[in-house]
Amino acid sequence: MTRFAFVVHPLTPKHAAKRYPAARYVPDPLIEWFLRRKKPLVMSEITGIESITGAKTTGCFIACPLTPSMMVDRLPLEFVYERIVQCAELAQREGAKLIGLGAFTSVVGDGGITVAKRSPIAVTTGNSYTVATAIEGALKACALLDLDISSATLAVVGATGSIGKTCGKLLADRFRETILIGRDANRTQKLASDLPRSRSSVSVDDLREADVVIAVTSSDSPIILPEHLKPGSVVCDVARPRDVSYRVARERPDVLVIEGGVVSVPGDVKFGLDFGFPPKTAYACMSETIMLALEDRTENFTLGKDVSVAQVEETLQMAKRHGFSLAGFRSFERAVTDEAVSKVRAARRQMTPA
Repeated sequence: MTRFAFVVHPLTPKHAAKRYPAARYVPDPLIEWFLRRKKPLVMSEITGIESITGAKTTGCFIACPLTPSMMVDRLPLEFVYERIVQCAELAQREGAKLIGLGAFTSVVGDGGITVAKRSPIAVTTGNSYTVATAIEGALKACALLDLDISSATLAVVGATGSIGKTCGKLLADRFRETILIGRDANRTQKLASDLPRSRSSVSVDDLREADVVIAVTSSDSPIILPEHLKPGSVVCDVARPRDVSYRVARERPDVLVIEGGVVSVPGDVKFGLDFGFPPKTAYACMSETIMLALEDRTENFTLGKDVSVAQVEETLQMAKRHGFSLAGFRSFERAVTDEAVSKVRAARRQMTPA
């Protein structure tokens, strides 16, 4: 049996200190000063995973005490690499032979390549299965709303990142038009020139034209606001921290926002850590790590800024083989209700010309 580990980290300074009530009165810079001096630690044990093939595995969550803003803006990249490698070293001491990089630890720097070179155990970012479930979830949501994608406009926010780029490659030829939105105009334009019926943009304002949105940026704060979205549209938010503002849930009942990559894990799984999902479900990136462990594949898998179509297809095959599946739709930590779907359907009907 191959044991695994998965890296988690706080999304904000207050999130890191939430177990200490007094921390709400402490300035964020002081919390970050404290976090910078902490070493990685084991958060919880993961038990009960059992594939439909009968294979089993166990694992643990390793906490990297850095927030997204610390990783991207506040600290030298070498310092961040060192902390993530320390997570891998701790995982090895815990008996793991494979580690998955969660959230910002998977995108900082070169997307896991340097970490894998320095790590004593195998590394994956989990991005291949994240792409697979983002696409599957978005298409299922379209079907739920009776949305004909062949006549619809797709937008990918964060299009030049590893997840966004592959989502664009796999979906562009299914939609009438694809809007690729990125921060770098030249890179985004280059990608658009390689994909059918695609155009580039550097503005989220262009989301007003999109029927389907896949959001996969590495922003440390929400960038998609209520005013950016078309009535009756579907948004699959794969990013952590979220790309879609909580205001959308309050102000736009005519838009269906789903969380990308929520996966049902086989077995009587106990994660020992509350990350906001229902029991026995996990992020797709976690699930990719678990599937590799079930297959006893102690090798680097998804690394870098590119995810190949072959890797995406391979994770789908592994998921089917072991009994992983896309869980029911969730939106801002809650199950999507029939009433919510009906409201978005009604908005779509109003938008359709007579």
